[in-house]
Amino acid sequence: MLRKLIAGTAVAGALTFGAAGIAGAASTPSTPTGTNAAARCAKLPALVTKVHAVEAKVSAWLPKAQAREAKANANGHTKLGDAIAKRITRVQNRENNVNARLAKAQAACGTSAG
Repeated sequence: MLRKLIAGTAVAGALTFGAAGIAGAASTPSTPTGTNAAARCAKLPALVTKVHAVEAKVSAWLPKAQAREAKANANGHTKLGDAIAKRITRVQNRENNVNARLAKAQAACGTSAG
């Protein structure tokens, strides 16, 4: 389950990179122009849908993971609790990064959150 969640988050991040574009040379314009930009902006609504789907899975997974962490720590399994906490932090950070890139892509395309 966790592997699927992380894989889904990674896919959403990879799709976000494609929508936002990879940073290039300093002469790259800050707003997308041309055919490639139009194609990326056209794919943005589908990307937003996928990101929201992954966020829903993360929201369902997070309380369960926090409960497992608390249970492990309460039973004296601090190494396991620390590992779960580290995983929770990593997923939350990834979600924040994906949301930031999505907002950047939406600003560049002139759209709002769906």
